[in-house]
Amino acid sequence: MPNAQEITKFIRNTFHKPSSFIPLHDPRFLGNEKKYLAECIDSNFVSSVGEFVNRFELMCAEYTGAKYAVAAMNGTSALHIALKLAGVQPGDEVITQAFTFIATANAISYTGAEPVFLDVDRETMGLSAEAVHSWLVENVELQEADTGYWMLDTGSREVVKSRSRAVNKKTGKRITACVPMHSFGHPVKLDELKAVLDEYNIPMVEDAAESIGSYYKGKHTGTMGVSGILSFNGNKVITTGGGGMILTDDEETARMAKHLTTQAKVPHAWEYRHDHIGYNYRLTNLAAALGCAQMETIDTIIQRKRALAEKYREFFEGSEYEFFSEPEDCQSNYWLNVLFCKDRKHRDELLSYTNDQGVMTRPAWELMNTLPMFEHCQTDGLENSKWLADRIVNIPSSAIE
Repeated sequence: MPNAQEITKFIRNTFHKPSSFIPLHDPRFLGNEKKYLAECIDSNFVSSVGEFVNRFELMCAEYTGAKYAVAAMNGTSALHIALKLAGVQPGDEVITQAFTFIATANAISYTGAEPVFLDVDRETMGLSAEAVHSWLVENVELQEADTGYWMLDTGSREVVKSRSRAVNKKTGKRITACVPMHSFGHPVKLDELKAVLDEYNIPMVEDAAESIGSYYKGKHTGTMGVSGILSFNGNKVITTGGGGMILTDDEETARMAKHLTTQAKVPHAWEYRHDHIGYNYRLTNLAAALGCAQMETIDTIIQRKRALAEKYREFFEGSEYEFFSEPEDCQSNYWLNVLFCKDRKHRDELLSYTNDQGVMTRPAWELMNTLPMFEHCQTDGLENSKWLADRIVNIPSSAIE
């Protein structure tokens, strides 16, 4: 039965660092990163215009199987735009999970909508289709309305077709999107969740910030809703230093995403014309150059991360710590490896010892509904979310040879 001291020793041996600090997750640069950055600098195209941005978008679309990919400066900005283009407006409500990184809830708030925090499944750590269905049956009714997805900041509305809308019977507010998040890279049960949402005409926007390289029943995360987003922050599987991507199969969504993220500027030879409130969200060519090189080695990086996860699984097998393995029907990138401890006291003992010894470990995020800006939001009790928050420890997860 490994104790905290033995776990620390195993991690140090695995990462071949007998004494130096071991981070939770750091990037791996295995290929053309320096070459492409030099090419970018030599071209003088270092901002949001340049060949690497377009190339990076095409690489991400091809890798994930999405028809379109639109680069943004980070995953949060990508999610903000994806939600706007799904039809989310001020005063609406958006279903998501309380067990998530704060960027998910922040992006919802940027639209002027309010999150509704529902429970997750223990076996995926992601939004539960059963919990969503139960909450919708109890709280939501369908009303007829002539509304579509394109409702932008000009105040004008283009009617796409007559479709019923989901309305919260208690608050009178529309439920205009649902955002599942693939926790630590492990996919949500997407087909079950989408089937529930389709009954209520609620668009699904996937927060796949942590799950590039993860698949649910053979489909890449971020590609099963009206749109999805990826993140390329410095601590992700691959990085652009800071960056994000909007994935969609809808041509108009992709066109508007690119338009809004580039200040909604109307093309003209020399005039400055803008037709919507836009955002300075476009990824830089410098960042995209790094991203292109990272995409060339992503298979190697994920293969190494999955090999590390297998080492952990074998080490913790039969111990009082449960190592979290990819859910059924899933192929996970194992972005951050997860241990379940017996309880919060057990969790904190491991966190305290490992961090004191220079091995970086972290608990799961504080549940969103416990934070002061979201404590008023609706929840369903969050039984599984609380259970997970009390027990999870993330252990070092960088790709190793």
